[in-house]
Amino acid sequence: MNDCIFCKIASKELPSYTIFEDDDVLSFLDIRPVHPGHSLVISKRHDPDFLALDQEAIMKMMGTIARIGRAVKTATGADGLNITTNVGAAAGQEVFHVHWHIIPRFTGDGLRRFPQQEYASKEEAFAALSHIKSALAISTAKPA
Repeated sequence: MNDCIFCKIASKELPSYTIFEDDDVLSFLDIRPVHPGHSLVISKRHDPDFLALDQEAIMKMMGTIARIGRAVKTATGADGLNITTNVGAAAGQEVFHVHWHIIPRFTGDGLRRFPQQEYASKEEAFAALSHIKSALAISTAKPA
């Protein structure tokens, strides 16, 4: 992807504050951090988001995310971490290349969690459950 900023970083066309790199995964500091130490972990292969990854790529990324997460928490003295990825523009994804944020968090830092609400009824919850289970069955069904 010629216009993808993360592809350019992975191919060294653009500089980064590299934390870790292997053949498949790259981690570097976010240039617009929530807090110092806010890091990104990307796949070197251009996939638009987490859902586009195959199982092998997911496993490689998760191992690196855990490793970098532990290092960021230790190095920053953070009380906790947000480890997150966005899938799609509606979820806040701005760069359409799979990446995870590792954000150090501190007690009283003023950042909020996602607002939550209760289901309006048991019927609403069961409807959501039914739709998700149906979609799961379709996505895991093997071709005949």
